[in-house]
Amino acid sequence: MSRLQEQYQKKIIPALKEKFSYKNNLAVPRVEKVVINIGTGQGLRDAKFNEVAENTLLRITGQRPVKTAAKKSISNFKIREGLIVGMMVTLRGKRMYDFLDKLVNVTLPRVRDFRGLDAKNVDQKGNLNLGFREHISFPEIKSDEIEKVHGLQISVVTTAKTREEGLELLKYLGFPFSK
Repeated sequence: MSRLQEQYQKKIIPALKEKFSYKNNLAVPRVEKVVINIGTGQGLRDAKFNEVAENTLLRITGQRPVKTAAKKSISNFKIREGLIVGMMVTLRGKRMYDFLDKLVNVTLPRVRDFRGLDAKNVDQKGNLNLGFREHISFPEIKSDEIEKVHGLQISVVTTAKTREEGLELLKYLGFPFSK
């Protein structure tokens, strides 16, 4: 069991049960999955970008990404149906908890000019959405090896019913929200 998962079982579940007066451990919100996504718009012009993006996701998550294809053609963006427009990885279980632990304790402090997460990033269902302008804040990426800096998007999906429950769960997990 990972460190964060153990902390969730031993400390976070009792704290949330007390705060929101849940009667059952299964009613307590939990993190369901983490989805990491890279849009490969640059890959339409530069074929090597798709390879770089795939390699980045593979290094960060330890899982091979799924390529997402365009469902419709959009002439203004020069996108044809079936063209690769993004890549994503879905993490669950032990890998998810390991990734969240690394995200909170290593990656977020390495982000340039980081002053905490905005609580507005949590939606009405308690899910957190983060965007990174540069992927070099992850420890697996060596800054001298990269050719192109690109962004990525992370969604932390919870089973919370309300925004307040999700925000409280994320705070207990260690996400640094600004005041």
